[in-house]
Amino acid sequence: MEITKIPHKVLRNKTRIIPVEDIKNGLYKELVLDMKRSMIEHQGVGLAANQVGKDLSIFVIDENLALTNEASSVYFNPEITESSKDSEDMEEGCLSIPEYFRPIKRSKKIKIKFIDEHGNKIKTKARGFLARVLQHETDHLYGTVIKDRFEKK
Repeated sequence: MEITKIPHKVLRNKTRIIPVEDIKNGLYKELVLDMKRSMIEHQGVGLAANQVGKDLSIFVIDENLALTNEASSVYFNPEITESSKDSEDMEEGCLSIPEYFRPIKRSKKIKIKFIDEHGNKIKTKARGFLARVLQHETDHLYGTVIKDRFEKK
């Protein structure tokens, strides 16, 4: 799968919510597998569907990161419901903006709700690097890229 790059308009729009029944029926199983392969191939730790040209509210994260944090590696229709005021700057990059690395301020802890790959509604907490990756990928699904966050400073 090719990675969609800035300034492609699919990266600037809020993505389409996916019906739970479609998830349960496995309509996105192949896409999720392809996204995971592409993320690995391009050496990313996360990849949103609009980064591969799909207007869908899905992202995947690195399997090892998910396992280490006892988290899901697939997120459908994610929504960050709480963010800690405690934040930190850390350099981030993005597969859709090659060779652009900037310090981005993110909350150290978040609460997120989403639907997993089996159609289960999940509410969970994340902290540290996992929280950062989930915020970065959720931003993509709302049409925000790290350049927007850096330039707001």
